[in-house]
Amino acid sequence: MATISLKIRILDKEYQVNCQPDEREALEYSAQLLNEKMEEIRRGSHIIGLERIAVMAALNLAHDLIRSEESARMDNGAADLLQSMDSKLDSVLNDLAN
Repeated sequence: MATISLKIRILDKEYQVNCQPDEREALEYSAQLLNEKMEEIRRGSHIIGLERIAVMAALNLAHDLIRSEESARMDNGAADLLQSMDSKLDSVLNDLAN
């Protein structure tokens, strides 16, 4: 599949990147999310320099990702536990009915 060239803007700088056509929306959303995070850091701190702001944004986004993954694992664990309890309750109710 041919790649497309896409211009994205992050902290008032324009970057040209290539991506697959079906990844365009995700890349645009990613660039928007990164830009928002970097703007937030620039406004809310005394960090100077694009590179330092980018590193802090990357750390924040990585931290958010890890928290989301941990939360998803906990949710899956809870769902598995509930499923197991449901099965046991069904078994006990069936035994009582017979």
